[in-house]
Amino acid sequence: MSGQGAVIFGCEGLAVTAAEKAFFAEAQPWGFILFARNVESPAQLARLTADLREAVGRDVPVFIDQEGGRVQRMRAPHWSEWLPPLDEVARAGAAADRALFLRYRLIAAELRAVGIDGNCSPCADVATPETHPVLRNRCLSSDAAEVAQLARVVAEAHLAGGVLPVLKHIPGHGRATLDSHKELPRVSAPRAALEAVDFAPFKALADLPLGMSAHIVFEAIAPDGPATTSPAMVRLIRDEIGFGGLLMTDDLSMEALSGTVAERARAALAAGCDMILHCNGKLPEMEAVAAEAGRLEGAALARAEAALAARRAPEPVDLDALRAEHAALLRVPAP
Repeated sequence: MSGQGAVIFGCEGLAVTAAEKAFFAEAQPWGFILFARNVESPAQLARLTADLREAVGRDVPVFIDQEGGRVQRMRAPHWSEWLPPLDEVARAGAAADRALFLRYRLIAAELRAVGIDGNCSPCADVATPETHPVLRNRCLSSDAAEVAQLARVVAEAHLAGGVLPVLKHIPGHGRATLDSHKELPRVSAPRAALEAVDFAPFKALADLPLGMSAHIVFEAIAPDGPATTSPAMVRLIRDEIGFGGLLMTDDLSMEALSGTVAERARAALAAGCDMILHCNGKLPEMEAVAAEAGRLEGAALARAEAALAARRAPEPVDLDALRAEHAALLRVPAP
């Protein structure tokens, strides 16, 4: 088969197995995503990212979730530890813009050093008192305008560091009171409230190169299924929010979705998502998803190419100076 698969895959462990290498060579995923199970040391991680690219014969993007706080796959002692984003914004106060820029520019440098050039961040979800704890302190603010402003800073810091940001979770996960890793959240807020709050940051950030869907049902708009597999919600993301970048699903392995992974992939692509994200590294599931997803073509291929074109060499900086400034803004000892 020729062409790039409309998929981003994980892998099982700390190194690429022979079976995975053969499968990736055939399936030609557009990119890869790594998790804590894939991370041991800088040298091991650099080997893994190089081997993944070698398996497909292209300089594919390699993603990770390195938000800081609970959601960071690369941790001490080899990498920096970070406050949850909401806590950092609170501590930085009026200097939150600068603190976040420094934080994510430093994260980008740590990622690039081991061959990772995509980060599933920023979360532009608006925090509410009811937001499920799995998400709440990963948000940036409870004010939609501040979320938009700070998420823009986060995205620009990544791009300056040579890392592609992934805007999530479009069109907004903040009202979810359930954990979509385990259950399907349903949001009953009226459309006007969603447009004024939840959708607003994503509209302000609609020019970013990559975004990730939300596994949430918005009952006022599309009550029959989650945004990831809803044609009405994907049309809203494109036409009303105006997002023109590559739209990937959230992880198809999450229990918010029903059906087999192949059925989930088929539904997401039929709804208008460009790219399937499958994270658990289980080879039989990946084989089923690859067969269903097929190859990138048409508008999805154009958006994928535009996203890759946004990937650039890191701008030169003094990382030690950035660390010291960041520590001073947060009033903590420099690392």
